[in-house]
Amino acid sequence: MSTFIDGNGAAGMFAEALGIDVTTAVVTCAACGATGPFAESRVYEGPGVVARCAPCGSVVARLVRTPTDAWLDLRGARAVRIPLA
Repeated sequence: MSTFIDGNGAAGMFAEALGIDVTTAVVTCAACGATGPFAESRVYEGPGVVARCAPCGSVVARLVRTPTDAWLDLRGARAVRIPLA
């Protein structure tokens, strides 16, 4: 597998698409049930961004931007909790 960055490295791209700071979001992996801050996920960059669960390596989020749209896939996350304050 290629080199990864932590979730903080992808924060800007996700913030543009979602309008929130995703580094504080708490993600529950659908594959292994691990829960942790998005900032701790392992992010791989290519044509888009893929965030993987740090403990098991399963994909929890994908984000691809085109000139007109942002495509977000969160099916690898059982839940995403976003603190409001």
